[in-house]
Amino acid sequence: MLVGGTGDLGLRIARALAARGANVLALARKGGDTAALADTGVSVEKIDFDDEQTLRRTLDGASCVISALNGLEDTIIGLQGRVLDAAVVAGVPRFIPSDYSLDFTKTEPGRNRNLDLRRRFMAKVDSAPIRATSILNGAFADLLAGQAPIVLPGPRIVLHWGSPDQLLDFTTKDDVAAYTAAAALDPDTPRILRIAGDSVSPRDLAATMQLLTGRRFQLAKPGGVPFLGAMIRLTRTLAPQPGAVFPAWQGMQYLRDMMDGTGKLEPLDNDRYPEINWTKAR
Repeated sequence: MLVGGTGDLGLRIARALAARGANVLALARKGGDTAALADTGVSVEKIDFDDEQTLRRTLDGASCVISALNGLEDTIIGLQGRVLDAAVVAGVPRFIPSDYSLDFTKTEPGRNRNLDLRRRFMAKVDSAPIRATSILNGAFADLLAGQAPIVLPGPRIVLHWGSPDQLLDFTTKDDVAAYTAAAALDPDTPRILRIAGDSVSPRDLAATMQLLTGRRFQLAKPGGVPFLGAMIRLTRTLAPQPGAVFPAWQGMQYLRDMMDGTGKLEPLDNDRYPEINWTKAR
C-alpha cells in the first residue's frame, strides 16, 4: 500500500515497486489528480482520508504501508498519523514512514523544523504496535544539479560552512525509490536503514566539477556554521513563510545539519540489497 504516490518521490517508489512485480495499491485523496500514476503499473484508489472506517477497510490485508507524504504538521503528523492509526487497527504488520532525510536521530531538536516533525512522528510510530522502518538517505543528490546552494557553476565555486573535508551524504531520488521498494518487500528490515549513493566533501565536489568541465572550481567559505545559524534566524525573520514546506531558511537549516556533520549517516546499509547500482555524485 502506497500513500503519497502522486508526489515526485512517491511516483518513483510506485514505479520501483511495479518493476519488482509487487501488487501495489496507491491511495489518493478524493478529487486529487492521479493521472501521473496511470503509467506506473500500480492500482489507484481515491478515498476520503478523514473517513476512519473507509481508510481501515482499504488497508485491510496490506502487508506494508509505505508513506511518501510530504508537507508540514497537518500532513506529516495529521494525515500520516491517521494512516498509521488505521494500519494498526487493520492489522497491517509493517509501516515505512516518510522520513527520507539525513540522520535526524542524531541532530538537536529545535534546529530544523521539518526534521522535528519527523522526530515527533517517530515517537508516535514507535509507540504503536506495528513494525516500522525508517529509510534515511541524506540529501537528494538531484539537488546538486542546481537547487542546492553548494555547487555554483557560474562563478565556478563550491561553498562550504564547516570543514571543506566534511563528508556529505547524497542519494538520487531514483535510488531512494529502488531501495524503498526493496525494503518494503523485505520482511526482516530493522528499525532504521541508512543509505548514501555517495558521500563526498566540498573539496571532492570541487575536484569533480573540475574534471567534468575542465575548468578550476574554487572552495569558498562565506562564514562558519555559527554564521549560517545567524543567517537562518535573519532569513526566518525577514521572510518567515510559515506555510511553505521548503522556504529558504528551511533549506539553510538542512544545510547546517549537513555541514556541521551532525546529520551524517553511519553506518550505511547500502549493501543490504546488492542489486542496486548506486548513482555517484559525479
